[in-house]
Amino acid sequence: MPIRVHNPTSPGRRKSSVDSFDDITKSEPEKSLIFIKKKNSGRNSGGKITVRHRGGGTKRYMREVDFLRDEFDMPAKVSAIEYDPNRTARIALLEYSDGEKRYIVAPLGLSVGDEIVSSKNKAEIKVGNRMPIENIPVGTIVHNIELQPGMGGILVRSAGLGAQLLAVEGQYAQLKMPSKEVRVVKKECMATIGEVGAKDKRLIRWGKAGRMRYRGWRPTVRGKAMNPVDHPHGGGEGLSPIGLKYPKTKWGRHALGVKTRKANKWSNKFIIKRRK
Repeated sequence: MPIRVHNPTSPGRRKSSVDSFDDITKSEPEKSLIFIKKKNSGRNSGGKITVRHRGGGTKRYMREVDFLRDEFDMPAKVSAIEYDPNRTARIALLEYSDGEKRYIVAPLGLSVGDEIVSSKNKAEIKVGNRMPIENIPVGTIVHNIELQPGMGGILVRSAGLGAQLLAVEGQYAQLKMPSKEVRVVKKECMATIGEVGAKDKRLIRWGKAGRMRYRGWRPTVRGKAMNPVDHPHGGGEGLSPIGLKYPKTKWGRHALGVKTRKANKWSNKFIIKRRK
């Protein structure tokens, strides 16, 4: 996924870059696999804002991506690599031998015409093939990993990510996550060989506020630029500091560097080494 840098013809284009889309082979999505995305704009089911600075954005269709891949032992041919506006990674359109079409997250190195398969038994160790972790050699890079057998891929689905299989011992397998955290999952969980493509997505420089509005991000105002009635950091003359021992949120809670994970969370037992 190459990145194209703009010429500085205006202040908004200076130092900005865009995706070149050279790896896209099909411009229009498969009509049977799309549906309209409903805009929630950071609001919960009651209509109250729970996540600030969200709203607007361009209209887009959601793509039905198959994270489960339960068509076992049935070869599928990659018919297209497409752009998905709802995720950082590319998606690949698969066409199975029975005529069914599905989208998957496109791994790095997968191209049009390749044939891949999902199997509950041991399959060929090839990019795009999916199988239980216990049948994958130690040291292999995988993505789209299940947390529980049969629930579909949950972990490692963003552009450029990959987890490394460290060991398979007893009922569990050890995985080194992209965050360097080492955790265990059941060895029956499914995973896909390879790392997710579109590695250069993180190198895009958006350049101006307008492009962030297209993505659904509204402006964020610093607390120290507000009045004291609006934020604990507010008030003061000029470029004044926050005037507190530690930063606070808008509602007076600790911010920036405070641990938010519960000490007795149920999944702590599956984490061998925490991320740094």
